[in-house]
Amino acid sequence: MALKATIHKAQLQIADMDRHVYGDHSLTLARHPSETDERMMVRVLAFALHVPADELRGRLEFTKGLSDVDEPELWQLDLTGEVAHWIDLGQPDDRRLMKAHGRSERVSVYSYASSTEVWWRGLAGKLTRAPRLAVWQIPAEQSQALARLAERSMQLQVSIQDGSVYVSTANAAVEIHPIALKEAAP
Repeated sequence: MALKATIHKAQLQIADMDRHVYGDHSLTLARHPSETDERMMVRVLAFALHVPADELRGRLEFTKGLSDVDEPELWQLDLTGEVAHWIDLGQPDDRRLMKAHGRSERVSVYSYASSTEVWWRGLAGKLTRAPRLAVWQIPAEQSQALARLAERSMQLQVSIQDGSVYVSTANAAVEIHPIALKEAAP
């Protein structure tokens, strides 16, 4: 018998002073049986970091993620259905990233494992032909602290200023400092 996804609800209040994006978002997250709290919360973090100020270029949406290997964790589709922004998590290989780069205007990757540095050393040279690719490392201790905020029903406040991200609930707070391993060309 196949296990079903667990549904998590998050009320997300975002105040992104760096991009001047503010808003409240009701998120429904289908957590795959093999997905950890850490991965799910990094998905929420990626949403907060990239949610657009308006929907003129389309909405940022969660995809089937782990259930469909041909889709990223999140994507922003423009009004014609083309991928404007492809957002992946973990440590994808160079073929997947180059394929995503060819299909979308922007690609972002968030790696959160303690082995990120080893993964990136083996991959960085293979991605020099991907100017629209940005790769970020979430330090493992910070992503693990973020995972401890996970609940089936969450009220999260996310404040972003000067590249630092503060995620808080009524009972706890986590400070996250994403590290740019590769920045996309402007």
